Amino acid sequence: MFTKPTTLPASARSKDQLRFITCGSVDDGKSTLIGRLLHDSKMIYHDQITALERDSIKYGSTGNNIDFALLVDGLEAEREQGITIDVAYRFFTTPRRSFMVADTPGHEQYTRNMATGASQAQLAVILIDARKGVMVQTRRHSFICALLGIRHIVLAVNKIDLVAYDKECFDRIARDYLAFAAGLGFTSIVPIPISARYGDNVVDRSARANWYHGPCLLEYLESIDIQSGTPNQAFRFPVQWVNRPNPDFRGYAGTVASGKISAGDEIIVAASGRTTRVKRIVTQAGDLGGAEAGDAVTITLEDEIDIGRGDILSRLDDRPKIADQFAAYVIWMDEEPLAPGRNYVLRIGSQTISGSITEIRHRIDVNTGEHLAAGMVSFNEIAFCNVATTMPAVFDPYDVNRKTGSFIFIDRYTNRTAGAGMIAFPLRRATNITRQVLSVGRRERAALKNQKPCVIWFTGLSGAGKSAIADLVDQKLFAMSRHTMLLDGDNLRHGLSADLGFSLADRAENIRRIGEVAKLMADSGLIVICSFISPTRAERDRVRILVGKEEFIEVFVDTPIEECARRDPKGLYSKVKSRKIKNFTGIHAPYEAPATPDIHLRTMEQTLEHSAKAVVDVLMARSILDG
Repeated sequence: MFTKPTTLPASARSKDQLRFITCGSVDDGKSTLIGRLLHDSKMIYHDQITALERDSIKYGSTGNNIDFALLVDGLEAEREQGITIDVAYRFFTTPRRSFMVADTPGHEQYTRNMATGASQAQLAVILIDARKGVMVQTRRHSFICALLGIRHIVLAVNKIDLVAYDKECFDRIARDYLAFAAGLGFTSIVPIPISARYGDNVVDRSARANWYHGPCLLEYLESIDIQSGTPNQAFRFPVQWVNRPNPDFRGYAGTVASGKISAGDEIIVAASGRTTRVKRIVTQAGDLGGAEAGDAVTITLEDEIDIGRGDILSRLDDRPKIADQFAAYVIWMDEEPLAPGRNYVLRIGSQTISGSITEIRHRIDVNTGEHLAAGMVSFNEIAFCNVATTMPAVFDPYDVNRKTGSFIFIDRYTNRTAGAGMIAFPLRRATNITRQVLSVGRRERAALKNQKPCVIWFTGLSGAGKSAIADLVDQKLFAMSRHTMLLDGDNLRHGLSADLGFSLADRAENIRRIGEVAKLMADSGLIVICSFISPTRAERDRVRILVGKEEFIEVFVDTPIEECARRDPKGLYSKVKSRKIKNFTGIHAPYEAPATPDIHLRTMEQTLEHSAKAVVDVLMARSILDG
């Protein structure tokens, strides 16, 4: 789901490795704890100590003492603000075990970074300030840890020195957290009182908390038995790229996500169902007899079959799920809310697929675990949703395989990661329902009408002139004996979308319904004229993909909002001014103008008649009216 951190140093690779994360609320001492761990376990070089002493004077918050947090908080912004922004990975080793630790941000706006670190971890050290107890962010991070498959928790009650090493305070916090976490499914929760600043119970046992008889933190991390389980999981090999250095060699490069494979084993391409055998397992150092989870290899096959990036190779008797609809937990990470119907790029391992949320089944209250009704998912919220993809996806449920059961939402325009998902189960296999082949199709129906079907999509602000121009285009085509249908936003609100309001989620659903209707009408051979504000590019792109890029003509009716308000043909702007209408596009809600429309109409520079003629001229130039 997330970017893998840098490779473990060679000196530590031969040892058993524990990957853990530190998390919790802001200023609970996560970075200081890691710094103290590195220092007291003698993992810091002399020149690093010298630099740390110098930086502590400039950036530190511990007076004349060394500020161990600066070992981890490497960004200038982090040091100036005293908070962790990015995920900082550190490797260290002891005689008993090697470690990879991810120090993650506690601030709410960086929850996405915390989820990144948790996706790689086997154990979480959740810090709680002894003075503050369990906070909202403590609960949120705990819930995300549980969601991302972490089953072992160390509850580090930090700053115990600031409450005079009070046992009752520690016991109360431990009880509160255990009560909250009872339903999260953790296998183990071990509370430890610590002082990261002074080192109490971090590497060495504290004499000042002599009432505590459990292990110190490092002792516990060295001894806990955690098996990743990936070598024993089903074999999964996501193909990253097809390696063809010359005409005589074709290999499929990638990293084994889970399980094992050997030369000669029979395998299947999960999506297509084609079977073959592994011929060779190739690496830069030479051929291998077998490969297992984590190995980066190139696999060659005995048969020439169609395989590309995104395909997953597996064993015949243990194939992954294949479906174009599935249920998933979603952690939303974007300032722009997630609404049903909005189209995103979904990246599931090496697969890249278009998809959208079809239903938000419930939002989850991270404080109580309660399931709440929701029409959209806002920044940092967690929800359980139904997801639909434009083509079948290959995956495993997340609780079966973290590598092949996770995915991210990517905004189509900014290319930023907007959310992360963990697949729960398929809603239906893509192979269960197939399209019925019809003898009379779009081409035959269009030929009967002597025209090419298309969808002409007018978009623009309210009052821009969309409906007027669309009506003129319809009149002109009707006069030419063309078969058309005009779909207007207000008219469909009286029937097809009478049950929808004007929230972000309802608007997205409105456009989704209209897109489906427009496609059906185009399939019948009609020229479909659509007039809708459709304020977001994502909504319009969803219809474009549904209809087909060649048959979708986007017409931007470009009118400044001041002119739209002056015209005010339906009196809407007057109602906005008197506060009778809320969430009005262009004033309260944004309008995303098309970046490259097929037709750009500037109504301040041309009449309605000229605008309508310009649309018809494009239809004729594209031979849509020639049959």
